Amino acid sequence: MAWYVTAPLAVLALLLTIVAGARSGQLVSSWQLTLLYLGLFVAAEATVLEFEIRRHAFLVSVTEVPLVLALFYLSPVTIIATRVVAAAIVQSRRGNPAVKLWFNLASFTAATAAAALVVDVFRPLTNVGPRTWLVLLGGVAVSVLVTLAAVLGVITLVQGRLGQGDFGRTAIPGLVVAGVNATVGLVVLLALRVSAWAVVLLSGLGLVLFVVYRAYAQFVRQHRSLTEIYELTRAIGETRYDGRLADVLVGRVRELLHAEYATLWLPAHGRYPETLLSARVDDRGLLDLPATPDAVRRRATETGATVLVTPKVGEESLREELREHGVKDVIVAPLRSGSAVIGCLEVAGRLGDRMHFSADDVRLLETVAAHAAVAVENARLVDRLRFDAYHDALTGLPNRRRMLGALEEAVKVRAPGEVVAVLQFDVAGLRDVNESLGHVAGDKLLAEVARRLRGQAPPAALVARIGGDEFAVTLRLPGADAAVAMASELRSALQDPMPIGSLTLDVDTAVGVAVHPDHGSEPATLLQRADVATYAAKSASSAVQLFNHALESRSVRRLGLAGDLRRALDNDELEVYFQPQVRLCDRRLVGVECLARWDHPAHGSVSPEDFVAVAEHTGQLSRLTEFVMTEGLRRCRQWMDAGRPLSVAINLSPRTLLDPEFPDRVEEMLRRHGVDAHLLTLEITEDGVIGETDRPMPALRRLHALGVRLAVDDFGTGYSSLSYLRRLPVQEVKIDRTFVQGMATDQGDLAIVRAVVDLSRHFGLTVVAEGVESELTLTLLDEIGCDIGQGFLFSRPLPYDRLEAWFSAQTEAEPTPGGEVRRLRAVT
Repeated sequence: MAWYVTAPLAVLALLLTIVAGARSGQLVSSWQLTLLYLGLFVAAEATVLEFEIRRHAFLVSVTEVPLVLALFYLSPVTIIATRVVAAAIVQSRRGNPAVKLWFNLASFTAATAAAALVVDVFRPLTNVGPRTWLVLLGGVAVSVLVTLAAVLGVITLVQGRLGQGDFGRTAIPGLVVAGVNATVGLVVLLALRVSAWAVVLLSGLGLVLFVVYRAYAQFVRQHRSLTEIYELTRAIGETRYDGRLADVLVGRVRELLHAEYATLWLPAHGRYPETLLSARVDDRGLLDLPATPDAVRRRATETGATVLVTPKVGEESLREELREHGVKDVIVAPLRSGSAVIGCLEVAGRLGDRMHFSADDVRLLETVAAHAAVAVENARLVDRLRFDAYHDALTGLPNRRRMLGALEEAVKVRAPGEVVAVLQFDVAGLRDVNESLGHVAGDKLLAEVARRLRGQAPPAALVARIGGDEFAVTLRLPGADAAVAMASELRSALQDPMPIGSLTLDVDTAVGVAVHPDHGSEPATLLQRADVATYAAKSASSAVQLFNHALESRSVRRLGLAGDLRRALDNDELEVYFQPQVRLCDRRLVGVECLARWDHPAHGSVSPEDFVAVAEHTGQLSRLTEFVMTEGLRRCRQWMDAGRPLSVAINLSPRTLLDPEFPDRVEEMLRRHGVDAHLLTLEITEDGVIGETDRPMPALRRLHALGVRLAVDDFGTGYSSLSYLRRLPVQEVKIDRTFVQGMATDQGDLAIVRAVVDLSRHFGLTVVAEGVESELTLTLLDEIGCDIGQGFLFSRPLPYDRLEAWFSAQTEAEPTPGGEVRRLRAVT
């Protein structure tokens, strides 16, 4: 927009120059005077004096001094020519943009031509009296007014109309300075008119003033630098922990060194990407240069050397690249923390009348960098501590504390018609991976789960690791159904095989879902209820469970049972029930399954599922197992002494097989009760032996070597096959009750049971059918060759005394060569 003023101003300058030349009888003065005044104008244009009054800096130019002398001694054309040439020389060396250069030249030409015309009207100026003073002062005033009008025109076009206050602040200082300079010029003119030797005195006076001003300028510059460094240090101290350090630092540095751009460069630091401090003043930032400028920065940070690059200093290729980006010069100063270089401060493009940065500017930036380095390193340390406080060290995800804070914010800004959902993921089998492959593999597994969750979750979701094998995702959704659907989708993404080293693992998760406002408003409550739902999801067919209050009441009840179970085991308050197992070919009782029962004094009968789960989570599982085994072996010994030996079957948790001392305890209990090992059957669930074949194998082999019978319980509910099962040292398979109960009415269940029986007999395995509850089922099992049946058709689980009464009522004596045996009289 400045061209809209420059072009008319150039036309005006040309016209005024032509008019001035036409009016003057003398077009050109002597070449000696021309060269003299050209030198004076160059010196005046290049000299800019800076004064500070009440902390306000004022720039003073002395161009009016030689202008007064030129208006008196030179012809108008010579005055215009010498001043314009001098201005062109000085302005071009300052590296100003073309539009500014041409504006200044047009403005100087017009102003000088107008002043020359005013003075030419009153020529000849024969003496230096009051009339001459007024004429010369009028010429200078016209020159100043033309220049001021041009500047105000540009400002008005760019920034809009100036107010009265802004106009006064812009115009008055220039008029005052011009008046002072013109007065000095008149004094010099008077001295020269008195005697030409006055030039000697004036030169001496000028030299003294130059020395005094230089000392004054150096003092002011040092005082200002110290003041600005103090203020910068104070500002850094006030902002180093509130996240504004980088912005304040580069802003102050930019002002301090009068730079066009300032940048704080800090490389990313390891696993702390959020603590990278960087800021750029202006939209362009500092530089975006090719390799050579990057090499300059690299030298600054790696070698610790301060680099000053100007068109006079530095490599030619670098100077060319700087000019291509419109930057005159660059200073790079390293930030040092001890002996380490942690980054660098850069400034580029010197503003103001000084053309380039100087050695003093380099030292000033180094001083600032020394102060800034300590503050930056402290700020980064605080940010790292803050990062660690809210993030997980292994995965880099937010931790539980950060998740709770995010939940609190999400609850506050929830829009009507949407819910804040918490999806909690529990990684199955992490403990097994740690124990089998080591914790390094477990850490890789968790890192991969974190990566997948972060990649698959919506961008607005927050993914966090809230526990050892627990992750959580929180986000806003339209409703609870959408939250369950999202949980299923993310769970499916996690089920893809995960490469861990040379192995590929299939990882599954259980997902619990809680939503606000349905399930609570407090973040801790939502997370706790998502955890309750996650526990329930482990036994759900879909492995995804939406929270409901029934789950919480059961969870609270289990929590209260932990201490009661310990006391019950200490005081023998648990009881062992026995469920008969009948050989189908001759209806003879061949064994019993031992089942723990607990009649709680306050809660009544406690479900085995509940107190077994409590035992697993409170470390009481081994005590519970030994209690049941001890009672079973004691009764087995009694039946052996009565001449009717019965086998006893005891359920084992998969965790029990991971205890390397368990086989030794079994051997000791068998020896203590005097029971043959083949009368003890240990039942392990299918997923306990099939899913982790390598880990329980040592315990299984040792138990098999003792002569203990091993059985796979609930067979058919997992994903195994009999060909795979044949590799295990087991002698018995128990078909799950769901297939047995449906085989009388469902041809599919019947086919499954028949296939299991046929293949088990082929492999030499005994088949036990659970859940026998009807005569038709019993007949079908007998026809297909099932070995043993167990179910309510024979009897429910009974305590020892009632089992003895049942057995006495259901059997009759039959003479055999070997003596009296008992046979089931009837099946009811």
